[in-house]
Amino acid sequence: MIQIIARKLLEVALFLLLITFIGFLFLRLAPGDPVLTILNVDELSVSQEQIEQVREELGFNEPLLLQYGAWLSRMLRLDFGPSYATGQPVMEMILSVLPATMELAIGSLLVMLIISLPLGSLSALYRDRWIDQLSRLLSIVGAAVPSFWLGLILIDLFGVRLSLLPTMGRDGLESLVLPSLTLGLAISGVYVRLLRSSLLDALGQEFIRAARSRGLSEWRIFWAHAFRHSLPPVITVFGISLGSLIGGIVVVEVLFAYPGIGKLVVDSIRQRDYPMIQGYILVMAVIVFLVNTAVDISYRYLNPEIRWKEREQNG
Repeated sequence: MIQIIARKLLEVALFLLLITFIGFLFLRLAPGDPVLTILNVDELSVSQEQIEQVREELGFNEPLLLQYGAWLSRMLRLDFGPSYATGQPVMEMILSVLPATMELAIGSLLVMLIISLPLGSLSALYRDRWIDQLSRLLSIVGAAVPSFWLGLILIDLFGVRLSLLPTMGRDGLESLVLPSLTLGLAISGVYVRLLRSSLLDALGQEFIRAARSRGLSEWRIFWAHAFRHSLPPVITVFGISLGSLIGGIVVVEVLFAYPGIGKLVVDSIRQRDYPMIQGYILVMAVIVFLVNTAVDISYRYLNPEIRWKEREQNG
């Protein structure tokens, strides 16, 4: 156990070091000058001496590795510095909008589960019947339609034509419905097909035939044995596709003017707000690592073969 924990800590350290350095490098190579954002002026209304003075104060004239080392030392103290655009501490700004993004992510996952679990299960149970054909068609359409286009359709239908739901901002549960539907519908198609395929594979295993020979009911065989056996591949794909989910959240938040971390970072990119962008990269990297760690733990729980192999290796 100590070796596993030590290996995980080493992995997270290397992962965060690599992802933050790549992000830091790309930001410095991107066009635009953040000094103009800090001075809140355009290039023609300020002298070159003033620009150089600010650059010197912020250390932009230092070599890139020294700049990254200075930022890394502050980051280890959880000091991301002030935002160039607002002057507020970056960590406070991120923490203030993170709950809104978490609400949207949870709402989208609930929509995905409500759609994927019934359709994927029924599609596997009634293979090649009308429900299977319908679910496969819906999953293909859902996977092919871009989330921003789907969001525009929902805005036009439920917001403009029917005036049933708000289309902008964050004001109660009603304002969460359309963004959650947009992202949940966009990602559910993949999981419908994956769950169907995984269930069909599980239903063809030897232990399922052994359960039938013992006289167990089909529903008990399906839910107590086949369904649990089909979950590890689905959970694994979820961990891998988490980056796509985060990217989808950014698009949806901008589309619905939803005040989450995705919209905040898009505004920061427009303003060349380096501290905010770097803080976003680090926070998202930590979230991705934590979710993937939870996926690994759940995979061990759902797949007893892994636990048996670990016990055999440990003697």
